[in-house]
Amino acid sequence: MSTYKPQIRVKATYMRGGTSKGTFFNIADLPKEAQEDKAKRDKLLQRIVGSPDIYKQQMDGMGGATSSTSKAILVGKSTVPNHDVDYYFGQVAIDKDFMDWSGNCGNLSSAVGPFAIHEGLVDNVPENGVCCVRIWQANIKKTILCYVTMVNGQVKEMGDYYIDGVAFPAEEILLEFAEPVDPSEELFPTGNLVDDLEVPGIGTFKATMITAGIPTIFLNAADIGYKGTELQSDINSDAEALARFEKIRSYGALKMGLISDLSEAETRQHTPKIAFVAPKSDFTTSSGKEVKASEIDLHVRALSMQKLHHAMMGTASVAIGVAACIEGTLVNLAAGGGEKTAVEFGHPSGTLKVGAVIKKENGKYIVDKATMSRSARIIMKGEVYAPADIMELKN
Repeated sequence: MSTYKPQIRVKATYMRGGTSKGTFFNIADLPKEAQEDKAKRDKLLQRIVGSPDIYKQQMDGMGGATSSTSKAILVGKSTVPNHDVDYYFGQVAIDKDFMDWSGNCGNLSSAVGPFAIHEGLVDNVPENGVCCVRIWQANIKKTILCYVTMVNGQVKEMGDYYIDGVAFPAEEILLEFAEPVDPSEELFPTGNLVDDLEVPGIGTFKATMITAGIPTIFLNAADIGYKGTELQSDINSDAEALARFEKIRSYGALKMGLISDLSEAETRQHTPKIAFVAPKSDFTTSSGKEVKASEIDLHVRALSMQKLHHAMMGTASVAIGVAACIEGTLVNLAAGGGEKTAVEFGHPSGTLKVGAVIKKENGKYIVDKATMSRSARIIMKGEVYAPADIMELKN
C-alpha cells in the first residue's frame, strides 16, 4: 500500500507592509497541530517560507531570500482587553533551522491593520473614514495603533503616498507605537546615554544602546571606518566587515543584558539590531536619486539578520526617532544635538521622517509614543502548500 501523503493547504495572504513583505495567517486557519504545538508551528511556517535553504535562495517557498522578505505573521482575535487583534511576528532564518520570535517588524505592523479588517477580526469598522486598529504586539507585549482609511466599507489601499524603497505609491497608514518602552523598563539598559563598548580583537567604540521599538546598538560611522552614506553593495559583499559587525552586535547584546553568554547571539539574530550614524551630507540612493544634505538631519544605516538593510527596519526607525529626541545620544549628536521632536534621516533607499513624544520624570525618560507613516497592500490571497509530513517532528 502506498504511504504517499498529499500536501496540506493553509489559507494565507501575502502582503507588503512598508519596505518588507511577509506571509500572513489568521491563527484560526492554521492546522490544529500547529495551533497547539509551537515546534510544529515553526516547522510548518519555515517550510512555507522556504527555510532552511542551504543555497540561501528560498527557491521552494514564499520567502525572497532577504531579511525583509523572510517573514511569517500570525494574527488573531485579541485576548488582551481594549485591543482588536494579537499579532505575532516570526523572523525566519534563511539558511539556518530556526525562527526568531523575540522582536517585531515595524514595517509589517502597517499591514496588520488592513489584514485584520479583511479577515473580519475588527469590530465596528466604519464604512468611510479612518479605522484605528488596536494591535497587541504579542512578541514584545506592546500596543500599536494602526490607522487605516476606509472607503465604502473597503480598505483603501491605493493612494499617492510614496515610501523610499518601494517603487509604487499607495495609501498612507499612520502608526503610533504607544509606550514603546514600558515606564517600568529601562530605555537605556546600561543606564547611560553613551557607553564605551569594548569588543576584544576589534576595538572600543562609543555606543548608544536603547530598547525603544527594538533593542538597537548605535555606533558612529567614522569610528568603524565608514561615512554613513554606504549602500548594500558596499557592505554586504564584504564578509570580513559583516563578521566584525556581528561580533560587535554580540558584545553589545551581552552588555545590554539581552544574553548571558556570547554563544546565545547566534540564535538571537533578530535582536538587537546594530546601526551606525553620521552627520548629514549629500548622498546618492540605491535608485540613483540625489539627496541634498539640506533635506535630512543625519544618516543612519542598519543591519538586519547580519546584512545591511536596503532601507530601514520599522522598529529600528522607532529606536532612531526616540534616540534622536533625547539630547546626548549618538543619534541626537549626529543630528546636530539639542531638543528635537522629529528627524528626517537618510538611508540607502532615500529618507524617512520619524518622531517621538518624550518626557522626563524623576530623572527617567518616559516615551509616550513614537510615530511614523508606512503603507501596505495585499499582493496575493489564497492557499499555500506544504509537505504533509513537515510537522512530524523527529526525536
